[in-house]
Amino acid sequence: MALGVSLLVAACASPGAGLPPLPQTASSTTTTYKLGPGDQVRVTVFNDPRLTGEFRVSDSGVIALPLVGAVPVVGRTTTEAEQSIERALRSRNLFNDPSAAVEVLQYRPVFVLGMVERGGQTPYQPGMSVLSAVATMGGFNYRAIDDYVSITRLDQNGVPQEYRGERDSLLQPGDVITVFERRF
Repeated sequence: MALGVSLLVAACASPGAGLPPLPQTASSTTTTYKLGPGDQVRVTVFNDPRLTGEFRVSDSGVIALPLVGAVPVVGRTTTEAEQSIERALRSRNLFNDPSAAVEVLQYRPVFVLGMVERGGQTPYQPGMSVLSAVATMGGFNYRAIDDYVSITRLDQNGVPQEYRGERDSLLQPGDVITVFERRF
C-alpha cells in the first residue's frame, strides 16, 4: 500500500519540481560579461584601420585579427580581451604602445524549447528575462506550465547545470530554457 501511495505522489509531482533554484547573479553588463563562442565583437585598434573590424568568437574561443592571428578571448571580459589584443600587437612589434577597444555587437542567442508557440533561438539582449524570451517565441502555448521553467546554463568549467527559473529570472547568453507541459 505504501508503495502505491509513493508511486501516485511521484506521478502527480510537477515536472522540474526537484530542480535547484537559479542562483542570483548581478545584472549582465558588458563590463562583467564574459565572451564566449558565437559572440560578435567590434575591435577598434586606434591609428590602424587595417586591424579594426567586426569579428566572431570562434568555437575554439579566439578571434582572428589581420596581421596578428588568433587571439584567445573566451571567458574574458571586454577589458581583458582589449589587454590580450594589446599584448599580441606589442609582441609582434606592430606598435610600441597599442590601444585597442572591444565592444560586444551581438551576444550568443538564448534557446527556448518545450511548450511555446515556436521553439528555437532568439537573440539575447541585456536584461532579458524568461518571460521576454518566451514572448519572442510566440508565448506559452495552452499546455504550458507558465509559473516556472528549466534553465540550463554552463558553469565556470563549461559543464551544463540545470536550474529552476521563474518568469522574471534574468537570462545569460547561451541559456537553454525548457517550458514544461502540464500533466492535466
